[in-house]
Amino acid sequence: MRNIKRILKENDLGDMGIGAMIVFIAMVLVAGIAASVLIQTANRLEIQAMKTGQETTEEVATGIGIEDITGQKGSLNIYGSTWATNNSILNITICVSPRSGSKDIDLSNTIVELSDSTSKYLLTYNQSYWFLTPDPDGVFETAAFGASPFHNMTAKEFSVIVLEDADGSCVQTNPVINRGDHVLLTISTAENFRGLTERTDIWGMVIPESGAPGVFSFRTPSSYSAEVVFDLY
Repeated sequence: MRNIKRILKENDLGDMGIGAMIVFIAMVLVAGIAASVLIQTANRLEIQAMKTGQETTEEVATGIGIEDITGQKGSLNIYGSTWATNNSILNITICVSPRSGSKDIDLSNTIVELSDSTSKYLLTYNQSYWFLTPDPDGVFETAAFGASPFHNMTAKEFSVIVLEDADGSCVQTNPVINRGDHVLLTISTAENFRGLTERTDIWGMVIPESGAPGVFSFRTPSSYSAEVVFDLY
């Protein structure tokens, strides 16, 4: 009887050991599968985090800086046959450059936004009026402005006059500015606002394809003197 009990006990212990081993192997397999899923998820999150970080860095670091805005007063009384203006600012130039640490900015994909609280205009680049240098007689004598003081462009366009471009990246068909570059964006306020009269408030942005826009605002002088060119910003 004692031998029989011993045999039964030994058999029971063996059964328990096999069951425990099966459970252990199953746990290892489940843990392995779970680990592989976690590793794949972690890799995807890491890749997404790196991509998001690069895009965020580019968005924060890249941007356009507004350096100066100059306006040209005109005194022609008739434009076409639809309206009249007298001693209004009819053309402006916006001097821009990339901000410190900024990546390349393609001006052909840049938008200029202008508003006087009554009208709002969105301007895009017109490569037909790209110029490598300003006119020797003055910026507003450059052919981009046409028969001075009226601009050749429409109300929906701006042109580019290159001031400084050491690496030659700002070309006519693809004007890209980078570190150290300075260019003028030329706009016809005669076309947009029928000229800027005294005490006119203007708000605007130069919005690149990616990165921070250059924001500006200015008010035209309370009276226009005999001078033709005014520093607005």
